[in-house]
Amino acid sequence: MNLEAEYNNRARVPEHPELLAGFQRDAATFRDAAKSELDLAYGDHQRHLLDMFWPETDRGGPVVVFIHGGYWQALDKNSFSHMARGVSVSGMPVAVPSYRLCPDVQVADIISDLHRACIWLWRKYQRKLVVAGHSAGGHLAAAMVATDWSGQQAPDDLVRAGLGISGIYDLRPLIATSVNDKLGLDDQSACEASPLLWTSPAGRTFEAWAGGDESPEYLRQSQTLAACWSGCGVNCRYAVEAGTNHFTVISALGRPDSSMTRALTGLCR
Repeated sequence: MNLEAEYNNRARVPEHPELLAGFQRDAATFRDAAKSELDLAYGDHQRHLLDMFWPETDRGGPVVVFIHGGYWQALDKNSFSHMARGVSVSGMPVAVPSYRLCPDVQVADIISDLHRACIWLWRKYQRKLVVAGHSAGGHLAAAMVATDWSGQQAPDDLVRAGLGISGIYDLRPLIATSVNDKLGLDDQSACEASPLLWTSPAGRTFEAWAGGDESPEYLRQSQTLAACWSGCGVNCRYAVEAGTNHFTVISALGRPDSSMTRALTGLCR
């Protein structure tokens, strides 16, 4: 198997620069119009910042946390503000955090950043969380659902549900690819950072979505997580957004009437 070809999404989607530029424009347009609190510090690093987007009518319930992708080594919250648009129409507040990046830190440190962001949100708003994320953010969303929150000054069910979009849940295949040039994973660190290999979060809920035009490996990652977690008592579903690639798949979250947005809204009930 050519793992480089399977996981090199920018090579698979040559038009990715235009798509990423479109993310930045759409995110800026949404920020300009949204009811928001921007650049809230959840930690002491310059990237420990998050934006809160509030609906016109807050219906209570959990805060949705959207976690951006970028292979743990690129991008930030400012390109993904518009991912809050879909669920905000249904009355859900949305937090969009940035986090530290490789190679300055390890993937395990990034997981810790998201732990810190989640606990900060609980302390500030006293509301439980539903997480969603794309690509590396899908991995981090699964990690938050699979976290044992007991003893962390937060409710044991702080993160009760999540939705991963084209996530990577077992990091071991990345070791042999150019993605790993900045990640620095070996077998041990890849296993330790892979939520698929953690104790399955029985009793919680997770939706593993993927774009229909993703590589076979990306589809397998979501299928495998859904199968393994379902077998261990997690309410886990695999779904495909037909006709979308690794970059266009998340556009569904910007539409209130999309099946993905409806699924995420359903997780908040």
